[in-house]
Amino acid sequence: MSTTALRPLAILHVFRAPVGGLFRHVIDLVRGQTAAGHRVGIIADAVTGGARAEAALAEIAPLLALGLTRVPMSRHLGLSDVAAMRRVAQVIQTSDADVVHGHGAKGGAYARLAGARALRAYTPHGGSLHFDPRTPIGFVYLTLERALLRRTDLILFESAYAREVYHARIGTPAARVQVIHNGVAAAEFAPVTPATEASDVVFVGELRRLKGVDVLIQALSLLGAQGRPVSATIVGSGPEAAEFQALARARGVPATFPGALPARDAFARGRLLVVPSRAESLPYIVLEAAAAGIPMLATKVGGIPEIFGPDREKLLPAGDAASLAAAIRSALADPTAAYASAQALRERVRTEFNAATMVDGVLAAYRAAIEQAAVR
Repeated sequence: MSTTALRPLAILHVFRAPVGGLFRHVIDLVRGQTAAGHRVGIIADAVTGGARAEAALAEIAPLLALGLTRVPMSRHLGLSDVAAMRRVAQVIQTSDADVVHGHGAKGGAYARLAGARALRAYTPHGGSLHFDPRTPIGFVYLTLERALLRRTDLILFESAYAREVYHARIGTPAARVQVIHNGVAAAEFAPVTPATEASDVVFVGELRRLKGVDVLIQALSLLGAQGRPVSATIVGSGPEAAEFQALARARGVPATFPGALPARDAFARGRLLVVPSRAESLPYIVLEAAAAGIPMLATKVGGIPEIFGPDREKLLPAGDAASLAAAIRSALADPTAAYASAQALRERVRTEFNAATMVDGVLAAYRAAIEQAAVR
């Protein structure tokens, strides 16, 4: 066994936007890896995230032996990527990292292009996998993913679904591949009780069409037309927030939009969580809600069936407002059954989706990949 595999590792996590499940995943890894005695650093975009991201990064910064580096990173491909790549390469070289772990499409590209002397690990988090290969932008992104295969030493997928999509759309990598599910911490299993003024349903996530917010509004409109008005709290921020607010007004849907909130605070704003996504990888919001014992409706997309396991047939078709409306009506009419289903899912998540297990699995995968590289 090499000395690199025996000693504590120097690990750099590279990603673009400090938002959503990807950011949560990195923060969990940083906490777990530093607690295990490794030296860890973060490279992230300098301009996105907002106040909540700044607060989270400020809190984690004292743990970062390899520092927190903010680099301007554009969402899409552009000339600015050249300067960003140079800066990322400088940080990696100065840190003498053993592992450079890229997250998401942009972070994954930077990590693999700039981290030539370190183990180059990659977690897609959906990213390029959400693009349709038949579209021009999808063709470009997926072609670039194929080109980066030869610069990849380890690919970690959060779900078996993501692994299957990657193989189908990009190819079978020569790199080591492993599925390590996202996990939640023990403290997150404290139950959340709806507030007295809670709405009937709550949505928590990024406000974009991919998350199906428009489908939820259409379903609520259908219920209103059937004489069963349902109130909603739509928590989050995103590029299509104004569009969804206008759609709710136009459809006469009684919905409030309080902006982004911590997940557990948001859960208390409604009696039934709705996750109407058109696409996902392995969403933290489902794991967090399950841990908190929140009654939930979700679509059968991405890795969500892996979370629901034997109850996956209860999941709904994506993009189907009528089916969603019927499920909402049924769940609100029988809260006892909805609560019982939530408790069963809670126990499954407690057993199968543990944050400590996730951290241990990622570290073991790093070491195995380092050893594999050493014997080549």
